[in-house]
Amino acid sequence: MPCTAAQTARYARHLALKEIGEEGQEKLFQASALLVGVGGLGSPAALYLAAAGVGRLGLIDNDTLDASNLQRQVLYSTEDLGRWKAQAAADRLISLNPDVRPDVIPGKLTPENGLALVAAYDVVLDCTDSLQTKALLNDLCVKAGTPLLHAGIREFFGQTITIIPGKSACYQCVFGAPPDDVPDDGPPRGPLGALPGIIGTVQATEAIKLILDLGNLLTDRLFTYDALSMSVRVIGVKRREDCPCCG
Repeated sequence: MPCTAAQTARYARHLALKEIGEEGQEKLFQASALLVGVGGLGSPAALYLAAAGVGRLGLIDNDTLDASNLQRQVLYSTEDLGRWKAQAAADRLISLNPDVRPDVIPGKLTPENGLALVAAYDVVLDCTDSLQTKALLNDLCVKAGTPLLHAGIREFFGQTITIIPGKSACYQCVFGAPPDDVPDDGPPRGPLGALPGIIGTVQATEAIKLILDLGNLLTDRLFTYDALSMSVRVIGVKRREDCPCCG
């Protein structure tokens, strides 16, 4: 379906790229992405996916906004304090781009509801801060065959990798299984406020490339960023034949 006059104006910079054009923009309109977590990483990822015109965005976050979030979670304003993040995020994304259809998913991701959720979207973005949830999400996406964009941040360091089930290394191939009990290491240390903006934007870029089948994805490659040294490394990884998740 051709772009409307309003869409032609909104997406003019995409339409001008020969790699995207009107055909690619239509693919974005028809695509769907599930963001598991709409905090530090999910904020920039959601904003850029909505701005790009990705048609349906699933938003799942079982948390309300508090003042300490505003240092890095740029999707929200002071007026959103106390609101459920997923609903506040949906309202913000609609105001940014009325072409977007946000799905507000109540509660949290579980083994019981997760498989149907990840199977209902074209791509899943891991924007969580829990090792157990990351491992669960990886397991669910491998079972469903849904591409997964993992990311993690801590203090001044961030990382991301793109996982295509059955074709590239999964989260467990690279990091192993998380421990059953993660010890409490005291009060939160960071992260640097701008750090999730960088990593979450890489996630959004990978999602758009995946939807459009553009360029080289971060499959079998772990992208790492150190803000203190301002250094980027891309580390080659391999799928493990003996991986208990995808092997």
